[in-house]
Amino acid sequence: MLFELLILLVSIFLIFNLFIVFSLQNFFRKPSPISQELKLSVIVAAKNEEKNISQLIQALRLQDYPTDNFEVIIIDDNSNDNTFITAENLAKKFPNFFVYKADVKNYPAKKGALDFGISKAKYPHILITDADCKPGVSWLKTFSAKFAESFDIVFGPVPFDQADSLTDKISCYENLRSSILVFAASEFNFAYSASARSLGFRKSAFEKIGGYSNTMVTLSGDDDLLLQQAVKHKLKIGTVNNIDAYVYSSSKENFQAYLNQKARHTKTSVHYLPSRQLLLGIWHSLNIGFLFLPLLLAIDYLLLLPFAIKMITDFFVSMMFQKKFGYSFTLFEKIRLQIFYEFLIIINFVNAQLRKDKW
Repeated sequence: MLFELLILLVSIFLIFNLFIVFSLQNFFRKPSPISQELKLSVIVAAKNEEKNISQLIQALRLQDYPTDNFEVIIIDDNSNDNTFITAENLAKKFPNFFVYKADVKNYPAKKGALDFGISKAKYPHILITDADCKPGVSWLKTFSAKFAESFDIVFGPVPFDQADSLTDKISCYENLRSSILVFAASEFNFAYSASARSLGFRKSAFEKIGGYSNTMVTLSGDDDLLLQQAVKHKLKIGTVNNIDAYVYSSSKENFQAYLNQKARHTKTSVHYLPSRQLLLGIWHSLNIGFLFLPLLLAIDYLLLLPFAIKMITDFFVSMMFQKKFGYSFTLFEKIRLQIFYEFLIIINFVNAQLRKDKW
């Protein structure tokens, strides 16, 4: 009976992974097209980003896109540092850059700042990124091409800069594993998550789903919960895979900051559509269960089999796609970080239930 159960669970796990591999191979088979035709408005909500905002402005200024075809709107959301002054001084040099203070908001936290910025946008296609990000030079023209193909909402990969600290490695590996799932699911028309570091939508589509009004169950979720609304309204959702359109940023400076960030994101996931929660629940339950099975070897040595299959499969899947998503890990790092990754899923879920929303 135990053997039959293990075979069933391992079969489900391997079928999941076959779908992931097939989906991602299809996703990366053809690079995203590019276009410089559409008018775009880039919206950035910035809170206490004095140290990062100049880097973002420089990356946006260097976009391979006609300056007459895009504008950048930076919203200072009640910063306690010199974010507004720094951004304003830099923006004065460029006629298509604008800086505002979010003095009056319809929604709290980041959603309110973004909503304020969207209301200022004069173009019909909106792109969103964060103040600490570095969009690739083809970010705008890659999204422009997707909008030209009639997509209503579009998102792309958002890798972290790889560094040597353990927190950096954990953040990067978690981002890789999350990206593998997110883009594989999206390729099968089962989108469930996107990042506001690289997110775009038609202004008309944003208005059709009620903007952020139906995402207020948490302060976070300006990206994931907006995507859930897009799915509910049957909007056309697309992704980009042009490596020059990836949006990079640095991971959190310490482990506590990482935990706070992941708790905020995990708290949002409990408000996904039921179908998304079910599939993700099955997937993570299988992975976490297989990871802990060696603790039960006293019952039967067969319990080591799913653990071994999981580790080998994880290694090959991550090896196949790590460079595609902007990463490079050694064999030892993959094994160590995969174990950390599964443990942290549990820790982040518990932490999310205990942590209060904060922006």
